[in-house]
Amino acid sequence: MLLLGAILAGGVAGLLRAKASSRPYRMAEPHDWWLVVLAFVPQWLTFFWGPTRRLANESAAAAVLVSSQTLLLWFAWRNRGQRAFWWLGFGLLLNWLVICLNGGLMPISPKTVSRLAPDLDIRTIPVGERLGGSKDIVLEEQTIWLPWLADRMVTPNWWPQRAAFSLGDIFVAIGAFLWLWQAGGSPKAPNPER
Repeated sequence: MLLLGAILAGGVAGLLRAKASSRPYRMAEPHDWWLVVLAFVPQWLTFFWGPTRRLANESAAAAVLVSSQTLLLWFAWRNRGQRAFWWLGFGLLLNWLVICLNGGLMPISPKTVSRLAPDLDIRTIPVGERLGGSKDIVLEEQTIWLPWLADRMVTPNWWPQRAAFSLGDIFVAIGAFLWLWQAGGSPKAPNPER
């Protein structure tokens, strides 16, 4: 949800910036954009699409998440010439690190889960298991490697859909916003031939 909000805000801000400066809205085409598709499809099938989501056990889900995060990191590295991808890549690296150190899934504490669902009794939250069919695994705070990088922040109550997110997700969202916002700025001047 955080990333979607950043994409929408970045697109609107970029369009307004282009309109204000009477410039066309031009997004720089990323290198190897197909890596995003290759990373997204297995995640979508494993964590979001109902029929296949139910089939993915914990080890399969972990393999999909780590491999797709690795592909996204490679995509960010391939596009490091654009400033926005430094932010995006840093966020992906933080997420990849905490996911790898905690068994291949994004750790979330029972306390954070209870903030997502206040009506849920914290004693009934299954520690050591995936949270529903999500990319998160519920772990006690003291057992999480790098707990400050886990999914520990929660969208506000007025947000349309409650979700937990990580520090890495914030950097990814900043990168996405900047990439779309920059599209409304001045085009780069061509390099003069010598």
